Amino acid sequence: MAFVIRRREIVCVAASAAGLAAFGARAQGKTGSGVYPVAVPTYEVMFVAQAKGFLKDEGYDFKLIQGGSGVKTREILASRQGDFAIADIQHVLQLNKNGRATRALMALDQRAPGVRFAIRKDLFDQGVDTVQKYAAWKRPDGKRAILGVSSLGGTSHLWSHYFMESMGLADKVTWVGVGNVDTMLGTLKTKQIDLLSSAISVVTEAEKNGWGKVIYAPSDEKTWNSVIGGPVPVNANFCLAATIEKEPEKVQAFTNAAWRAVQWIKANSPENVLAAIEPFVGSTSHDANLLEIGELKDVGDWNGLIPAENWARGEKVWYGELTGLKPIKMEDAVADKFLKAAHAKYPA
Repeated sequence: MAFVIRRREIVCVAASAAGLAAFGARAQGKTGSGVYPVAVPTYEVMFVAQAKGFLKDEGYDFKLIQGGSGVKTREILASRQGDFAIADIQHVLQLNKNGRATRALMALDQRAPGVRFAIRKDLFDQGVDTVQKYAAWKRPDGKRAILGVSSLGGTSHLWSHYFMESMGLADKVTWVGVGNVDTMLGTLKTKQIDLLSSAISVVTEAEKNGWGKVIYAPSDEKTWNSVIGGPVPVNANFCLAATIEKEPEKVQAFTNAAWRAVQWIKANSPENVLAAIEPFVGSTSHDANLLEIGELKDVGDWNGLIPAENWARGEKVWYGELTGLKPIKMEDAVADKFLKAAHAKYPA
């Protein structure tokens, strides 16, 4: 039985009488929890690990918690309300900066999958069809255009800001956090924001409903490489260093399950992946989710270990005025022994 726990509600997937009995037994077994930001396929590794029973195979009964954004996910982990998290690796760096020693367990992709710019459709129809034109456009009250991301300080904000900065436009717009999928789309629909940067499933939903039009896609390989220069660890699984020290068996079990999920995703079609994770990604349409799963296959890291050169490329994005982060050594932010053990137990 899969559980998706949001902050104020519990959604029970595939509930049954047998499932209720399993829930009653939960407290008597080995349990754990994983936190993910929002209900989009970007976080499919955690969803597949749960849905395909890989976490249970490793001897743990896990619950999944929807944080609401990358920043909130980080806060939930820091407060020990969750054991493991999936989000941008810069959250690992932020936690370390704030005195909460944290380690990335494995990288999940090599380019940011959640960075596509969808401008309001009415502005696109008026000829505002490039990022440069958008940044120069002014709202009716004369104020700067508003660019919405899930959360300030989150994945989309970090990478969107860097690409805007590379064009000299980051300080020409007003940045706002607009929350989860429903509120992202709602703020674009109601023209509270003028451009939304989000995952392909979300911006495709905006296009389908006539609320937005994609004008720039930093996630595309050619655009990415022209600005970043190659692969970078973007999203990752991570946990507090204290969890590694106190519960290494749980960390190994989680990493084993996540690694098995990566292998399963690589071997299966987007249609099969969506069939497995659909209970977790109901905020966007079937077709939009398929598009995002296809993009995730394109940007996926099918090994998970982080080469030094990939880390070095990320440093120019992670360490800057926007994040306030200071460089730390890769070995102080990454614990890859668990993934190496998973590779040995479940060879690709």
